[in-house]
Amino acid sequence: MVLEKATFAAGCFWGVERRFRQVPGVVSTSVGYTGGHFPNPCYLDVCARITGHAEAVQIEYDRDRLSYEDLLEVFWTCHDPTQVDRQGPDRGEQYRSVIFYHDSQQERAARRSKLTWERSGKFEKPIATQIEPIGEFWLAAEEHQQYFEKKLKPNQN
Repeated sequence: MVLEKATFAAGCFWGVERRFRQVPGVVSTSVGYTGGHFPNPCYLDVCARITGHAEAVQIEYDRDRLSYEDLLEVFWTCHDPTQVDRQGPDRGEQYRSVIFYHDSQQERAARRSKLTWERSGKFEKPIATQIEPIGEFWLAAEEHQQYFEKKLKPNQN
């Protein structure tokens, strides 16, 4: 097993994480904040729009079972990459669409993929997705990790 990391921001991290957790070959996911300037932010800091961070999902995946290009395909299809600083009813810079690359191979793959999707004609508006190097990834509080899995399970009391 060859483990690698990928990090994506595509709106509220709860739904994005849930989508990536369904992909065979994804070993683990964590939600958090990256792409900003504010150290160790909490959810309220990010929502106050003082951090510059995006809500993001960091994925650990088995490269023997899943390619980075496969993850990019999931990314493009799990949100509307033409929306600027929003997804659906959620508005603000923390909901922007970003591919955070971990190395030059991921950067090249992300740029190729974006160009392919721009040329595909599947979107009426220009793609707003940014492509940036990953910086510090700050984990969100435990209550945000696998949020939907926790909320959809019946109480175990």
